[in-house]
Amino acid sequence: MDRIVYDRMAAHDSTHWWYRARREILSDYVAREAGLSADARILEIGCGTGHNLPMLARFGNVEAIEIDAAARAIAAERLGQPVGDAPLPELPGVARGAYDMVAVLDVIEHVGDDVAALRGIAETLKPGGCILIAVPAHRWMWSAHDVVNHHHRRYSKASLDAAIRAAGLTHQGLRWCNSLLFPLAVGARLAGRLTGRDDSDDSPPPAPVNRLFEAVFGLERHLIGRVPMPMGLSLLTIARRQA
Repeated sequence: MDRIVYDRMAAHDSTHWWYRARREILSDYVAREAGLSADARILEIGCGTGHNLPMLARFGNVEAIEIDAAARAIAAERLGQPVGDAPLPELPGVARGAYDMVAVLDVIEHVGDDVAALRGIAETLKPGGCILIAVPAHRWMWSAHDVVNHHHRRYSKASLDAAIRAAGLTHQGLRWCNSLLFPLAVGARLAGRLTGRDDSDDSPPPAPVNRLFEAVFGLERHLIGRVPMPMGLSLLTIARRQA
């Protein structure tokens, strides 16, 4: 990712509506779907500035990997222990068969060979372990945001399903996420293209709007995995090795 992406993450990951609401959505989803024991060993790969680590720590003992040095330093301070720098798909030095859950939250779209990345992650799982996966959706939503984030792709349900299966994994259903605000996002993306103002600025909106968006997006914590969701900006799933 471009340096500015990490800088914005560090500046806004505690206040921006998207980060705040998504953490609570992920927390509810993991609690209901992952089946983790109280002493679960958890690894987040591509943790960025570590903003998800306190949330993941609700479910067990957390370790993390981040390849960007500046973001890794912030994450290590938040975690209170060193953060690794092993890259996907090889994950050199990462223990095999060691983790109850590995989280890759908006990560595999950054890797050229996503199937190899998922295979490498699967090797780190204990028997019965799982991978928490979130990815951006819809190739037609491609924008400057994807460029500065160095994305290789955005996913459809079909393409994510194919990558998971090709890696020798099964999933517990592919869930749309960030559905309630999806029409606004589409409108903003189309307006940017029509006016030539497609940019990557994802700074928080004014405080009242930020609070409103957090409240609306946050409603999805009660819905995802319980009721069918309309099309959204992201896809979310839990994958496991095939029996």
